[in-house]
Formats: sequence, C-alpha cells, structure tokens
Amino acid sequence: MTIHQTAPGLAGYLDSIHLCDCIEGMQQLPDASIDIIVTSPPYNIGKPYNSHNDTMPRDEYLAWMGRVAAEARRILKDEGSFFLNVGGKPSDQWIPYDVLARFREHYELQNVIHWVKSVAIEKADIGAYDGITKDVAVGHYQPVNSRRYLSQCHEHLFHFTKNGGVPLDKLGVGVKYQDKSNIGRWKQADRDLRDRGNVWFIPYRTIRTSRPHPASFPEKLPEMCIRLHGFDEKTVVCDPFMGIGSTALAAITLNTRYIGYEIDPAYRECACERIRERLEYQK
Repeated sequence: MTIHQTAPGLAGYLDSIHLCDCIEGMQQLPDASIDIIVTSPPYNIGKPYNSHNDTMPRDEYLAWMGRVAAEARRILKDEGSFFLNVGGKPSDQWIPYDVLARFREHYELQNVIHWVKSVAIEKADIGAYDGITKDVAVGHYQPVNSRRYLSQCHEHLFHFTKNGGVPLDKLGVGVKYQDKSNIGRWKQADRDLRDRGNVWFIPYRTIRTSRPHPASFPEKLPEMCIRLHGFDEKTVVCDPFMGIGSTALAAITLNTRYIGYEIDPAYRECACERIRERLEYQK
C-alpha cells in the first residue's frame, strides 16, 4: 500500500461532487494535489445525456479532451495515476485512439487495460480446471444489429502517468493461482496471489428498471483502479465526469477521499443520494 500525504488547499473541495464544468472546477485546485484520477468522459457517440451534446464535431470534441488532459495533468501529483475509460461504437472505432493521441501530448501511457464486459469461452479451450464442466458465457453487452460489425464486449482503460515510472500495487488487484504448484516455484510466487494482468472482466449488474444515466461504469472499475495504484486514508481520488457517483462510491468503500465534478443537476442528485445510502449502510 502506497502512503500518500493529502495536499494542502483541498479542505473545501473534499468528499463533494461539485455542480460545474470539470475544467473550471479543476482550475480551482492546487498544483500536484490529486493522487488518482479515474473517469469516463462522454465518447461523443450520440448518447442522450441530459445536459451535454454528445454529437460535437470531432475536432471540437478532441480539442476539449485535450484541455481536460492538460488541466488534469496540472493537478495530478508527480507519482499519481490517471485512469481514463473511453470507448467507441461499431461504426466509429477510432474514437478511443483519437482521444489517446490528444493525451499523448501530456502523459506517458504506462498501461493499457482492457475492460471486458462479456466473454464467451468454449470448454475445449478452458482445459482441465476443477468446477468448469461446460462452455462459459457471462456478462452483458448491447447487441449490434449489423452484418458488418461485431458487438462491442470491451472498452479501453488507459493508465497515464507523468513519467511512466509509477510503482503499482499489482497484487492489490491480484487473483489466486489456478495451479497451486506455482506457489514457491517462481521467485515472486511466495503466496497464493498473482498479477491479474491487463484484462479485467467487470460485468454490469443486471438492472431491471430504467437507467438513471445512459453511460455509467460499474463501481468495481474505479475501485480496482484505486487498488492498483495503491491507497490509504489520505489518498484523494478525482473524477472530472462523476455522473451518478460510481467513483465516489468506490472511494467511500476503500475509505479514501474524493472530489467530483458533474454538470447535470439530476445526475449529481442521484449520485448524492447513492452516497447517502452507502454512508448510512456503512454506519
């Protein structure tokens, strides 16, 4: 677990979701004051947000992402991590790579993580694992009604740092060995926990009611990002596009501090209600 010191000048901003534009909000924060940024901006693919036009001209959208990247770099600590979740759509596969190119002007790309939402594995490809007796198909995705495009079952999670050399707590998101004979066989395998790697299967929970937000990510995604970077009770996590509060809930679960920004009052109120319910539950 990495030990951090909370930067001075954040007292009035911590543990709140601020109703404002994220660039304007981040401009109020001190330099190098944030340990971890985890966010998923609009992908500009026509999602029906309440207060944002998700069909901006491509050059305007990418220029905006560049401004977000620059301001976020200013507030990020030198040893901080920025986890950016961005996807595209079947008819426009370039979006995450175009955004990545804008961020390249400001960061080192330290890791590329693949967030898998749904996966299908045939038993013949699994091998001899106890408890797996047939084909496996788990997770949820939005089917694509097209003969040209495959359904999108994963998104990119880009891990940016200022210098490319930030140590991580890889076993903070580790998994147990399937073959226990590996424990002790390798120099680093001194316990039943190994590096998960850069493919994370994080399914959405089944929701039988209408979604309050058209493009939220599951709480487990920011939680795993925080765990991977390393954290303690002084760690400050920022989400410039807080939406309905998944990053704030992850921070509360891990007993870290958070700062969020959201331009839509309804989404912010939904996030605040979820936070109130979580805090009441944890009492």
